[in-house]
Amino acid sequence: MTKLSVNINKIATLRNSRGGDVPNLLQVASDIQDFGAQGITIHPRPDERHIKYQDARDLVSVVHTEYNIEGNPIQSFIDLVLETKPTQVTLVPDGVDAITSNAGWDTIQHQSFLKEVIGEFQQNGIRTSIFIGTDLKQIEAAAKTGADRIELYTEDFATQYDLGNKAAIKPYTEAAVLAHSLGLGINAGHDLSLENIQFFKENIPHLAEVSIGHALIAESLYLGLENVVNMYLHRLQ
Repeated sequence: MTKLSVNINKIATLRNSRGGDVPNLLQVASDIQDFGAQGITIHPRPDERHIKYQDARDLVSVVHTEYNIEGNPIQSFIDLVLETKPTQVTLVPDGVDAITSNAGWDTIQHQSFLKEVIGEFQQNGIRTSIFIGTDLKQIEAAAKTGADRIELYTEDFATQYDLGNKAAIKPYTEAAVLAHSLGLGINAGHDLSLENIQFFKENIPHLAEVSIGHALIAESLYLGLENVVNMYLHRLQ
């Protein structure tokens, strides 16, 4: 079964909008795990507009499943990851002013940098994943960085699927097949939802984990958080 890691950034956004502690991020993370999710994902940004760096520290004692921290490996992020030692770090090349992640790594251009950062994390027992598109040459270069996994950037698939273009899955399938043959584990995330997750799962071989936040939290406004978590788990079986 593909694991479900729930990104709780949007919970932090809601909390921060009132400046207090409602909803309580740690309690929500605990509840999501009790509901059956196999992981918690956070993506702290330098301006701390949703997840704060202290949240990352506080979650260490709460997350008993897989703990995944995503972000651009600037020095403050690297220091945070080495301090908290999550199960997995996902490297994302987003700018400081990005609203959300909007591109995968150029693993050819940044190969030496990625290799250095990944080596440091792995020496500290932290599994590493690279956020990446479906270009096969980039997948091959990702394998040369020493990364444990890639996370396929799925926005284009989700957009095309909504338009009825199910053929948009093909490059993702090909990327997954190549990545597996190169010894890379396969994660995926960005705009995956209850509408498209089962089709995606059925067409991506060796899919280890999906990270879902925005859609899952939005769907929970109507259907309830516990119910939605279990709906995802059912589709990922």
